[in-house]
Amino acid sequence: MTIELPRTPSFRLDGRRALITGGGRGIGLAAAAALAEAGAHVTLTARTSSEIEEAAESIRRDGGSADAIVLDMLDTAAVRSVVETADPFDILINNAGTNRPKTMSETTEDDFDAVLDLNLRAAYFVAQAVTDKMLAAKMPGSVINISSQMGHVGGPLRTVYCSSKWAIEGLTKSLAMELGPHGIRVNSIAPTFIETPLAKEMLKDPAFREAVVSKIKLGRTGQVEDLMGAIVFLASDAAAMITGASLLVDGGWTIG
Repeated sequence: MTIELPRTPSFRLDGRRALITGGGRGIGLAAAAALAEAGAHVTLTARTSSEIEEAAESIRRDGGSADAIVLDMLDTAAVRSVVETADPFDILINNAGTNRPKTMSETTEDDFDAVLDLNLRAAYFVAQAVTDKMLAAKMPGSVINISSQMGHVGGPLRTVYCSSKWAIEGLTKSLAMELGPHGIRVNSIAPTFIETPLAKEMLKDPAFREAVVSKIKLGRTGQVEDLMGAIVFLASDAAAMITGASLLVDGGWTIG
């Protein structure tokens, strides 16, 4: 008797289109490179033209398909215009973000607005624009919000940042409930400290680096490569039954 074996769903993304916010460097660039390697056409957005043009050219030189759009994610009208005039995206990587580490007493209204506007408001409205287009086209899709381990725990000098990332986790779950019946999956990835250009500046302080690594059970900070497999997985058919989840890529930080 021959047993018909189940087959692993494909991790390939051929023929799919992905929009990556903050795509010129760090996690955004890694996400774009990973999705392009898996076969997707990637559109990188950021405010700095040279950064995303060079990133897109590097992806094309590596055999991938990529283009770049200069876009300020805080300009919600411009974001919606770009999304509405483009072909529908199958994948959104909601990555653009910032941080201003301060105590609550030191935090100004400008600090609060700067972090919440980019980390939450901009993420909310680009997701709205992209998923509205998916719904209009009656197509499935995958939204991946780049959150943080700080969307699951607290941290010193992180009151505003944690507020924004806990909100992203709530947005992820609620949007997954709304869009699940339409075949659109919404998940988050919650990294620990990743050696991005922004984090490297903070990690130059030996005492800070030691404090960070002491909380990571795997004994090291993360590299952008540590996130690439998780991004492709959540974007692909291999994660077809996963929505409303937060994939912690934190080296064990949040387990206590």
